[in-house]
Amino acid sequence: MNNPFKKSLDNKRYHTLNYFYKTKFNSKVFKVSLNGDFSCPNFSNGNGCIFCKHGSGDFAGDKNDDLVTQFYKIKEIMEHKWPNSKYIGYFQANTNTYAPVDELKEKYESIINLPNVVGLNIATRSDAISDECLDYLEDLSKRTYLTIELGLQSMHDKTLKLINRGHDLKNFEDCVKKLKERNINVVVHIINGLPFETKDMMIETVKYLNNLKIDGVKIHMLHILKDTELEELYKKEHFHVLSKDEYIDIVCDQLEYLNNNIVIHRITGDPTREELVEPVWLLKKFCVLNDIDKEMVKRDSYQGKQLNNN
Repeated sequence: MNNPFKKSLDNKRYHTLNYFYKTKFNSKVFKVSLNGDFSCPNFSNGNGCIFCKHGSGDFAGDKNDDLVTQFYKIKEIMEHKWPNSKYIGYFQANTNTYAPVDELKEKYESIINLPNVVGLNIATRSDAISDECLDYLEDLSKRTYLTIELGLQSMHDKTLKLINRGHDLKNFEDCVKKLKERNINVVVHIINGLPFETKDMMIETVKYLNNLKIDGVKIHMLHILKDTELEELYKKEHFHVLSKDEYIDIVCDQLEYLNNNIVIHRITGDPTREELVEPVWLLKKFCVLNDIDKEMVKRDSYQGKQLNNN
């Protein structure tokens, strides 16, 4: 079957990040994951999300190094695979706006002025961006290609409460609106397989995202990690964990319902073998990616197909 989807350089049937960057910057672009030694308001105010063990950003730089040192260490490793590239500084670990604006400026500005850095991605939460921070982010977005990554996980408030997310859907929605009013790019993280959610609920979450005019999405499968509240809930309630086939089916359905202008930044996760309880099939990341591609071809499907058919 011919691929009807053009927003890909490697014959995938969804809007790939590689295609987006290559089209925008006329170059290979890769993210350099940084650890700015931030905390998280949900840890400060309680135990954090039930699936979280020690914050996000397992693959970010070493927080014991300054940010510029982190940047060059990671860049050097990645350049062996992708020489002559451009870079995006990715503030990945924990909540990267959870600090006074003066501290944010010091950290962000140290990266955007490095050679061949074309932008910043800043991972954060909708309840951790003050109005003063918004003003600074708006200024920053006029000087570099800025993307704010927000964790939503699910549009369903009962799920957000169950996972101890620390904010509700309205808080998230208000934050996205404020960012988009300032022409700041927004990428949203969602998780499939959250306890007691149905397939229909997961599809409702991506349909909801279409209405927010977001720029990108990261789709994750729930990781049950050792020594987390989620592991305790799993032992107690034995909630259903998606099989690989179920996950692939749901992701393909979600892609069909997503506006094709939304860039797919991630479509599966990277758990560490030592900490993972379930699902063990997640450890074979490239098998999952390949099987998603195969299922899209089998269906003769592509991102946004259901929107085109309505």
